[in-house]
Amino acid sequence: MLFDNYDPGDFYDEYVTAAGKPRPELAPLLEQLKNFSLEELTQANEAAHEVLTELGATFSFHGETRTLPFDILPRVISKADWQQITAGLQQRVRALNLFCADVYGDQKMIADGKIPREVEETAERYLPHCQGLKPRHGIWCHVAGIDLIRDGDGVWHVLEDNLRVPSGIAYVVKNRQAMERAVPQLASLVPHPENYPRLLHRSLLSLADGDSPSMAVFTPGPVESAYFEHRSLAEQMGIALVEPQHLTIADGYLQRRTPEGLVPIDILYRRRNADFFEPLDFGQSSGSGLDAVLELCHQGRLTIANAFGTGVADDKVVYAYVPEMIRYYLGEEPKLPNVPTYLCWQEQDRRYVLEHLDQLVVKAASGEGGKGMLVGPQATAAERQEFAELIRHNPRAYIAQPTLALSRVPTLVPGGIEGRHVDFRPYVLHGREDIHVYPGGLTRVALKKGSLVVNSTQGGGSKDTWIL
Repeated sequence: MLFDNYDPGDFYDEYVTAAGKPRPELAPLLEQLKNFSLEELTQANEAAHEVLTELGATFSFHGETRTLPFDILPRVISKADWQQITAGLQQRVRALNLFCADVYGDQKMIADGKIPREVEETAERYLPHCQGLKPRHGIWCHVAGIDLIRDGDGVWHVLEDNLRVPSGIAYVVKNRQAMERAVPQLASLVPHPENYPRLLHRSLLSLADGDSPSMAVFTPGPVESAYFEHRSLAEQMGIALVEPQHLTIADGYLQRRTPEGLVPIDILYRRRNADFFEPLDFGQSSGSGLDAVLELCHQGRLTIANAFGTGVADDKVVYAYVPEMIRYYLGEEPKLPNVPTYLCWQEQDRRYVLEHLDQLVVKAASGEGGKGMLVGPQATAAERQEFAELIRHNPRAYIAQPTLALSRVPTLVPGGIEGRHVDFRPYVLHGREDIHVYPGGLTRVALKKGSLVVNSTQGGGSKDTWIL
């Protein structure tokens, strides 16, 4: 009865077809949902929100601590889709890892004319001091969060890559716990997922040459919006959570201060961009804190996960070249396509973008969190004109993409159920022996009707993700 009046609209709906018929993989869930009235489902949603608050699944926004909005209707991914996603992500992370090694190594892709040197070296987070760096076992991107979307035909595309400090995994874990406590009869329809902190711990351990390396999670502290996640991962992995004031360099190693004295750190899982290390004072006579820590990495005395320098691959202009990276380094065709992308630094692309701003999504090449973005069809003429000037002034700083009809998933709203647009961030762990895609991920949902922006700071929320 909940879906009697549900309208999938003209979008790819992940629960029902355009004819209003349930997709085969959704049948068990929809059958179970018949046992709920709208009032009962609303109460369950409120109960899940209370559980998330109790579990501390929060984020900071303008100095205010909020619980991440949650919707009780899960996102369901079929076995066939997950097999395709897994293979595509493993391929992509393998190529991106080789790209990072090449950027800061022999630069063969540049020499062979497959990517312009200026594209790499003008990326905001390209770090020249990483030149010559050789991370332990050749692994640069230990944890990747690759954002995916489905288009109007249900085809999966990669939207962007996140190799520096991808966040959100703690919400994935807590969302499932909230489902299991608030609606156990629904949660029982899908297997309990693997223990992510255990998988992460195992992956980080594989980087060490010794048997018992000292590891720590590095956080800016409670001022950081994702501090809940940093603390949660450290606690569940059973390793130290360190803030800037806890760190020093002594006897040639990065060490953390404890009541019992200094403890060397072999592996540091950083949860902040490289520039956060710049002002740290380790008592060095010259250079920045980043230089001092980077020197330890060059000497092989410290492993940083993810390695400094990986931010070059997060640049949205560099993103456009990932399919070519896959062909160049692996000799394969991409298993997951990119979203078609216009590079504003190229004259022909720039001209097209400026003439079609009312049809495109424009993004800052180094933007994140939904900032520095223009959704052309929903923007005012003044906003489009403002972005046109920004593009003309600094074309390298912007890319544009078609306004895709993102897939929708039924979502609880006051008085009923309506479709809302979603994206998906699965997490990929690159250990010494394998590249493992965690069976699940963060489904972000645009809670505002018609919105394509799913970020929590822009009014978005999340859903539990089921992998069948």
